[in-house]
Amino acid sequence: DVQLQASGGGLVQAGGSLRLSCAASGFTFDDAVIGWVRQGPGRERELVSCITPGNGATRYENSVKGRATISSDNAKNTVYLQMNSLLLEDTAVYYCTVGEYCRLADMDYWGKGTLVTVSS
Repeated sequence: DVQLQASGGGLVQAGGSLRLSCAASGFTFDDAVIGWVRQGPGRERELVSCITPGNGATRYENSVKGRATISSDNAKNTVYLQMNSLLLEDTAVYYCTVGEYCRLADMDYWGKGTLVTVSS
């Protein structure tokens, strides 16, 4: 069965950085699209970034473009999301997801989230 284990969240000051990790199993890693979805307090879910490990293709939502880098270690079946210059509005629960396309509606499997709290 598909398992997605996200980690790396925590409390960080505005302007700081952190790296989220997602350890994946139960599916063909190279064939999938793996995304990071976040939901902040009072906000709708937002697919902030995707990667296709098989070809390295990446996508970013405008809200994180230039501040986030998604990458994968295919040998470890792990995806990372490096976020820099964190803003208060980056506060959210971040979920690792997997699907066929880089679209929120197409993310078929979700792991438990990891909470990122950005403080002023």
